[in-house]
Amino acid sequence: MRYTLLTKDASGVLLQPWHARRLAPEGPRVLDAFARFCLDAQAGTWAVSAENGGISVEPRGPSRLSDGMPARWMVSPFSTEAGGWFPKPRAPSAYDGVRVAGISTLLTSEDGTEILESCSAAVLAWDEGWVCVPSDRPRVHSVAEQAIRDSLDVREAPLHRDSTLPLVLVNAVKGVCTLSVDGRGEVPPHAVIGLRERLTTSSSGTGPATRS
Repeated sequence: MRYTLLTKDASGVLLQPWHARRLAPEGPRVLDAFARFCLDAQAGTWAVSAENGGISVEPRGPSRLSDGMPARWMVSPFSTEAGGWFPKPRAPSAYDGVRVAGISTLLTSEDGTEILESCSAAVLAWDEGWVCVPSDRPRVHSVAEQAIRDSLDVREAPLHRDSTLPLVLVNAVKGVCTLSVDGRGEVPPHAVIGLRERLTTSSSGTGPATRS
């Protein structure tokens, strides 16, 4: 059962085409139901699941992410999974056990040397350009990160825990979230603004809805 978490405001559903791509394996009836939902839904945050050839929806509260939030470290509960990206799991899941209110848990490889993702978002580094975790690492296939990969010139490289490169979090509800991590600087403001603008403009009606 495919699942996605999204936000809608006056301009539409943020990253709608990429949410559609996440649900696409469930078939055309699910995509039709999702398109109708995107038109009719009230503003807010919604959990959308594919069920029985259609969708079910539940309202959700605001994002757990806040700009400048502190971080802690933990080995990912999926660190030994093979195959790279995997579909976003619906709660309850192993992510529930690594989340703490007001703190972003940065999830690492089994040996603790590489950052894979956070407990609620994908992680990007800034190195005079955006750096993404290699796609063969075990983590959720992020809607927001995929939109960034499709829209911007990024590169893949391991994000080492002992690096000083500054980090941001990205997901489909908050968008971009700045992060406070000991020993790392801050992403330049112009880079954060540009990334936020990219995600904001990638809303309903734009982007590659069915590209694989």
